[in-house]
Amino acid sequence: MSHDHSPLGATGTTTTPVPDLRLVDWAPRPQVSVPATRVTRASVPAIDMHNHLGRWLTTDWCAPDVAALLRMMDDAGLATVVNLDGLWGDELEANLDRYDRAHPGRFVTFCQVDWTLLRHRDGERRIQDQLRDSAARGARGLKVWKNVGLTVVGPDGELVAPDDQRVVDVLALAGELGLPALVHVADPKAFFEPLDAHNERFDELAGQPDWSFADRGRYPSFDQLLDAFERLLVATPGTQYIGAHVGCVAEDLDRVERLLRTAPNLAVDIAGRLGELGRQPRRFRRLVEAFPDRVLFGTDAFPLSPEQLEVYLRFLETDDECFDYAPGEEVPPQGRWQISGADLPGHLLPALYAGNARRVLGLDRG
Repeated sequence: MSHDHSPLGATGTTTTPVPDLRLVDWAPRPQVSVPATRVTRASVPAIDMHNHLGRWLTTDWCAPDVAALLRMMDDAGLATVVNLDGLWGDELEANLDRYDRAHPGRFVTFCQVDWTLLRHRDGERRIQDQLRDSAARGARGLKVWKNVGLTVVGPDGELVAPDDQRVVDVLALAGELGLPALVHVADPKAFFEPLDAHNERFDELAGQPDWSFADRGRYPSFDQLLDAFERLLVATPGTQYIGAHVGCVAEDLDRVERLLRTAPNLAVDIAGRLGELGRQPRRFRRLVEAFPDRVLFGTDAFPLSPEQLEVYLRFLETDDECFDYAPGEEVPPQGRWQISGADLPGHLLPALYAGNARRVLGLDRG
């Protein structure tokens, strides 16, 4: 083995003191010199299929200044943002008033349903009534969160799986009502693995240990949830689905392809998974080439910022290598690595950025 440095310390000439640095505090700066391409505006008008503008995940509106958000969207070439925070009832009305009705064409709000009602004997009926009411109020789709499969229980106290017949019936109703369903099952694969020295997202889980679903006595496995999701898709062919976060299995694009082949009613968004896709950009490009009408642009970046948007555009449109997927973060939240661009061919971008979303959302109808 050859070295390009001299082991001076071995001769006693000098010894560099080693700082007492915890690994969790280590924030290395790459020394490679690579080109950096600024992409501040999408090459075609884009639709962000996956974002949060409401008050579901925050104490106040995720977008406190709607006028400023619209200016940023205009600057970045973002035509429309899908808001997944409509919930139901009065909260849905508040979101529709603030976004969809005040700025037609710029925002599309999805509702949710209160799956915790399933713990009651008449829970499924109440949920279906809630969904019908939301559709009548103007919701444009249904967001289904990961609590279905992980925390929602029925009257018997048992977990309700994504392919439970009660869930199947509700999602079939969504299709009958013309509502596409954006579904988030499971979480990153590492969240279901032991929190140990081999877990690639140890940093993240060590800071948020309640995000771990590694306890098989309490939670199903990752594979069990993905298999149940596939059965849900097959059981409800009349419902259009968007698989959040690359079908919730961005780490395994072969599996994503199998899902897409099995379920013609499924499309997937890329939101929140640049940390995974950017480590396999050529494989991601092959996925888009194989399914050019089934992959949707989305960010899950809230509150949305020009810096976050630029990373997505750079990933999709350039062949840049070794760049940060979380600008401004001393330690990247999903793992201590960098990403490279997919350099998608220009002819694939119009569908990915907007065309596929317009079809899924029915924006070209009426």
